[in-house]
Amino acid sequence: MKLILRRVSAVMLVTASMAFFGSAIAADVPSFAHGKKLFNDPALGGSTNSMSCNSCHPSGKGLEHAWKNPKLAETINVCITGQLTGKALPLDSMEMRSLVLYIRSLKSPVSGY
Repeated sequence: MKLILRRVSAVMLVTASMAFFGSAIAADVPSFAHGKKLFNDPALGGSTNSMSCNSCHPSGKGLEHAWKNPKLAETINVCITGQLTGKALPLDSMEMRSLVLYIRSLKSPVSGY
């Protein structure tokens, strides 16, 4: 009986650890969905006005070729600190990497590149 309880306890500990650390790891992974959410968030970069990236680029308009820009993250920060009046995001942050993923997904369907 003690052996069964130890095994059950071990399984429960491993399961709880996986749930905790799995969610912590997932929170640090950039994602398209998070990038899209940030693209539409007027509070991006701590902005206090009502604008979001989507205000100037509705549904990604004008960003069809942005994926080619080797300095896309820096360009995003120009918009955040300019039009959105927010603070620049760290270039290696999960938020910036998510925004870059989302914006790169807006490739022109005609060009295919």
